[in-house]
Amino acid sequence: MNALRISELAKKGGVGVETVRFYQRKGLLDPPNGAATAGRHYGADDVRRLRYIRKAQTAGFTLSEIAELIDLDRADDRPRARDMARSRIAALDARIAELSEARAALSKLAKDCAKSGPGPCPILAAFD
Repeated sequence: MNALRISELAKKGGVGVETVRFYQRKGLLDPPNGAATAGRHYGADDVRRLRYIRKAQTAGFTLSEIAELIDLDRADDRPRARDMARSRIAALDARIAELSEARAALSKLAKDCAKSGPGPCPILAAFD
């Protein structure tokens, strides 16, 4: 892969340039090669790292957790990585349960609204 400018790295990672800079400030991405000169370039490892960060975020990990995952990868600490994944799964399960309850409540309100007579709409009244 040819050396990439920050805009090309951002595009390949599916983020904006400011997001790349933000990740650098947070220590998730290394500064570019040649940072002391005008020729700042990124390589394939930077693209992989950027995509790793985005996928980990999609899985629900926070930036601090992603930093820990990166460190765990370097140390090959599978037990801790597995614990983090299990914790994330438990949090996702709790969120899914919460969303299911919200969906059921809204479904009931929509049905009540459809069959209600005069007076305030049950949907609008529910949020008062």
